[in-house]
Amino acid sequence: METAQRAVLFADVTDSTRIYESLGDAVALAVINGLFGHLEKIVAKFTGSVVKTLGDGLVCTFEDPDDGFRAACEMQASVTALAQRASNRLQIKIGFTYGPVILSKGDVFGDTMNVCARLVTLANPEQILTSGQTVEALSPGLRTRCRELFPTRIKGKADEVPVSDVIWRYDPAVTETNLTRAQLAPDVQMALKLIYRANIFVVSRTRPALQLGREDDNDIVVVSLFTSRMHARVQARDGHFVLTDLSTNGTFVLVDEHSSEVHLRREEAVLGGRGWIGLGKSAAKHGDHSVRYTLQPEIA
Repeated sequence: METAQRAVLFADVTDSTRIYESLGDAVALAVINGLFGHLEKIVAKFTGSVVKTLGDGLVCTFEDPDDGFRAACEMQASVTALAQRASNRLQIKIGFTYGPVILSKGDVFGDTMNVCARLVTLANPEQILTSGQTVEALSPGLRTRCRELFPTRIKGKADEVPVSDVIWRYDPAVTETNLTRAQLAPDVQMALKLIYRANIFVVSRTRPALQLGREDDNDIVVVSLFTSRMHARVQARDGHFVLTDLSTNGTFVLVDEHSSEVHLRREEAVLGGRGWIGLGKSAAKHGDHSVRYTLQPEIA
């Protein structure tokens, strides 16, 4: 048994139940094993080591965090390219961390592994999530391809872990859409009021961020079939209120007095004025997936 610094990468096949149901057990197993064989070649290319497979997941390690980063990006890019040519579209999600681990009998243990396992459960299909500690360990050029999302709690850890999204596409469709900007005097402090099922939540200087999603540990728990476990985040940033989509189905924004809505897919929008946020479905359909928002002066 020894302790070492390692990058840990978990790659999980998403929606494997559908694959087994549509192809049958034998064919589905062959398809997934073929995918793992492809991923293992990428691991070897970046001088990594495959630790084990867990059901529909692959666990591997790298001595250099930059190698783990590049392997994760190539995995997503290659699986996406393969899926475009295949009749049964496979997708993977990846968790990626760097830190101290315990190496014992060909396996890896420790806090770095636990955080990685949590990140892969939070990730959406075709997404790579990493930790703030891992981002700091990357070379400067790779750090610029990481976008901070939100902090999350990990069982057994006292402090929250900052989570970042790895932009693995070379031409990512990540834009900031300015829906409207309030023209206010610089000394006027603003707040964003969110209303869901008659409950009021406020983003302001005293509470600069809120998380929305289906799971109970979100600040605003939105119970809807269309909502992801961790769907979106609203935060105060540089004098504006920014909505970030983190979901599978996307987030819709409909500003009052505007006929068309914006559909965010892993993108950001600056919220202004007042309107509706639809989690996973059009905001024009004011159902259980919709949140009302209003920009207003902060009450002292």
